[in-house]
Amino acid sequence: MKTLLLLPILAALAVAALCYESHESMESYEISPFINRRNANTFISQQQRWRAKAQERIRERTKPAYEFNREACDDYKLCERYATVYGYNAAYNRYFRQRRGGK
Repeated sequence: MKTLLLLPILAALAVAALCYESHESMESYEISPFINRRNANTFISQQQRWRAKAQERIRERTKPAYEFNREACDDYKLCERYATVYGYNAAYNRYFRQRRGGK
């Protein structure tokens, strides 16, 4: 009988301890999620921006062939629909490979 009385008391204490919301959890509401442009630009230095742009140019130049094929297929609606069923490689081969003199 004592254990039956002790069990609800322990459960109530556990609920009170786990559901307690301290003042520290409310601190995040005090800070605005938005910052102005000047402060936003201070996160990345000028050199890091330049390096990122250079890397993007390199990536654009050294794209694999399947990426160029996929982009060509994305621009043509019938090819894109065919690609959703059979894949981009098969769709590119069907719509563009024959035009370039393959097969």
